[in-house]
Amino acid sequence: MAFGAIFLTVCMVQYPDASFEAAAQGLQVWFEIVFPALLPFFIAGQILMGLGVVHFLGVLLEPFMRPIFNIPGAGAFVVAMGLASGYPVGAALTAELRRRELVSRTEAERLMSFSNTADPLFMFGAVAVGMFGLAPVGVTISLSHYISTIMVGILLRFYGRQEDPVSAPPKKEQGEQGNIMTRALKALYRARIEDGRPFGQLMGDSIRQSVNTLLLVGGFIILFSVVIRVATIVGLTRMLGHFIARLLIPLGLQPTLAEACISGLFEVTIGCNLASSAANSAGPGLAPLIQRVAIASGIISWSGISVHCQVAAVVNDTDIRMTPFVLARFLHGILSAIVAVFLFKYGAPVLTNLALPVFSQAAALPVWAYPIVRFRYIGTRIGGVLLLLCLLSAAYNIITRIRLIPFWIKKGN
Repeated sequence: MAFGAIFLTVCMVQYPDASFEAAAQGLQVWFEIVFPALLPFFIAGQILMGLGVVHFLGVLLEPFMRPIFNIPGAGAFVVAMGLASGYPVGAALTAELRRRELVSRTEAERLMSFSNTADPLFMFGAVAVGMFGLAPVGVTISLSHYISTIMVGILLRFYGRQEDPVSAPPKKEQGEQGNIMTRALKALYRARIEDGRPFGQLMGDSIRQSVNTLLLVGGFIILFSVVIRVATIVGLTRMLGHFIARLLIPLGLQPTLAEACISGLFEVTIGCNLASSAANSAGPGLAPLIQRVAIASGIISWSGISVHCQVAAVVNDTDIRMTPFVLARFLHGILSAIVAVFLFKYGAPVLTNLALPVFSQAAALPVWAYPIVRFRYIGTRIGGVLLLLCLLSAAYNIITRIRLIPFWIKKGN
C-alpha cells in the first residue's frame, strides 16, 4: 500500500500536466453530473428515515422481504432507492439503517451487496445511446443488470445464517390491534416521536450529512481519474491487458476487449466506453456486438474499484465488512455478462421493441438538463418499485391468512 502511494506521487510529479487534466475531468464529472444528480436522493433518503417512513415500510414489507432475501422489511426502502438511483445510494442508506440498529451486521452486508446498483439513465443514456449508439442495447444491459441483481440477492439470503442473530422483526406491541397497514402507520408515528427533531433541524442535518458523503464520493472520482491516467501513461494497463487477453481467448472473446476489462476494473465509465469501441482482432471493424455488450454489462455490475472505495468510505464508521460486498460485485459481474449473452441471443427481437425513445432524447440534452431528467425519471421509478413491493407483500400476507383459515376453523370446532 505504501509503495503504491509513493509510486502514484512520483508519477504525478513526473507527469503534472496529465495528472492535472485528469483531476480536472474528474472534478467536472462530479460537479456537473454526480453531485446534482445524487444530492436530492441522499437528502430525501435521510428525511424519509427521520420521518419514520422506513419503519412504516419495515412493518408493511417484512412478510415479503424476509422469506425471499432474508432481510427485514426496512431493507425494501434501500432496495428501491438503490435500484432506481444508482451507486453508492444503496450503500449509504444501508449504513444508516445499521447505525439505527434496524438491521444486523450480516443483514446489512446482504442488503448492501445487492442494493448498490447502477443508475438506469446511465445504462440507457450514457452507455447504450452515448457510447454504443444503439438504444436497444440499453434494454439488454439494464435487464441483465437487474435480473442478476435479484439472483445475487436470493443467493445471499444463505450468507452468514449461522454467524449472528437476525434483527427482530416488527411485532405488535402489547394490546395493539389492527391489520398490517394499521400497524405500519403506528410504527411510523412511534418512529417520528422517538426521533423528535423539528422538520427544519431534520432537513438541515440531512443536507449536511448528504453533502459530506458526496464530497467523499467526489474525492474518489478525482483520485481514480488520476490513477487511471497515470497507469495508462506508464504502460501498466497495457501490461495487464496482455495478461487479461490470454484469459479472454479461451472464452471465445476478442483479446481487444482486455483494455476495457482493465479500465473497468477501476472505473465504470471508461471501461464501458472502451468496450463499446473495441476493435475486431480478426479483421476490420469492431468486435462482435454481443461480446462488447456482455463485457460492458459485466463492468457495470462489477462497478469498479472507485465505487468500492466510495462504499468503503460511507460505511467506514459501522461494523459492515467489505469482503462480502466485493465478492458479491464479482459474482454480479459474471452473472450479468452471462444473462446479457442469453438475452442478446434469444430476446433480441422483443428487446428491440422495448427500447424507449426518451433515452435517445435525454442523451442529446445539455449537461445541465441531465439531473432534471434523471430526477423526474428516477423519482417515478422509486415510487413504482415501492408500490410493487407493497403489492407483493400484501398479496403474500393475504395468501398466508387464507392458508391459516382452515386451521382456525378446526381449532374453533
